[in-house]
Amino acid sequence: MAQIRLKNVSKRWNNFVGVDNFNLDIADQEFLVLLGPSGCGKTTTMRMIAGLEEITEGEIWIGDRLVNKLEPKDRDISMVFQSYGLYPNMTVYENIRFPLKVRKVPQEQHHERVMAASKMVELDDFLQRRPAALSGGQRQRVALARAIVREPNAFLMDEPLSNLDAKLRVSTRAQIKNLHHTLKRTTIYVTHDQIEAMTLADRVVVMSKGLVQQVGTPMEIYDRPANTFVASFIGSPAMNLIKGSIEGGVFTSEGIRIEGLTLAAKGPVTLGFRAEDASLAQASGQIEAPIYTVELLGDATMLSMRVAGELVSIKVNKDYRAEIGELARVAIPASACHLFDHSTGARIA
Repeated sequence: MAQIRLKNVSKRWNNFVGVDNFNLDIADQEFLVLLGPSGCGKTTTMRMIAGLEEITEGEIWIGDRLVNKLEPKDRDISMVFQSYGLYPNMTVYENIRFPLKVRKVPQEQHHERVMAASKMVELDDFLQRRPAALSGGQRQRVALARAIVREPNAFLMDEPLSNLDAKLRVSTRAQIKNLHHTLKRTTIYVTHDQIEAMTLADRVVVMSKGLVQQVGTPMEIYDRPANTFVASFIGSPAMNLIKGSIEGGVFTSEGIRIEGLTLAAKGPVTLGFRAEDASLAQASGQIEAPIYTVELLGDATMLSMRVAGELVSIKVNKDYRAEIGELARVAIPASACHLFDHSTGARIA
């Protein structure tokens, strides 16, 4: 088990900056998620921690060891990749056992450790099969078992669920969460899926264009996004963002007026609110606009409408029925609103 520290870590290829001045302390046994869109630098950061990518500047510490110059095999970490990376000519048992053979673990320990790892991911009935005879979810569980059998100080997982269908993602996500609780190992997990981040992480690092945008617990990031990028990336649907202006605590834009905002802001701003924080009004509301779409989600109904040139989503009762084009009146409490700087996108505190 180990704390992992990144100090002023950067990665550049000539003039292109992949990761810029990354600083973070990851606590022992913490489950940390690196979250962001493709090309944001999250996988590059993980590969630098693993030793698969050489850093341009900075220091990486695993426990009390500076690992900048250490080979991946000497860093005492296990990786689970997006592609399963299984050996097709080996059985499941031999695939799980392979890291023990490479690391020259005494042979008398192999069977016990393979069976323990197999039991954790429920593979006991498949040990004599080859990967071609397995489903995608079963192959990913083999990859997890192969990482577990090493008993490393830390796990690094690079989008391990992205090749699975929606149902398998849910069940495998639950398995990873339970494994972390059982194994109590520091885990760094890379994903572009904010639902995975919200459900798995102790803390989330949101990245964009090689820069850290915000670090916090899932609820901190959801409730108080640091800027409009985080607000637009976290949540399903994402936070509604509308450009307008504020004067005397009153926000106005085309088709919307919200009073009672107590933040000391004035002039052009971006206002944000989440779909579940708004509700339908009986009489007048802060928004009055024709319905653009109606989506039945099962547990709720999602309405969207065009306000100030933006599509705005509102989550209402599952029994609500309306036709496209009908006028909807929406109430938005001032206490549920967020304000962001118009030019920089930074949160206005």
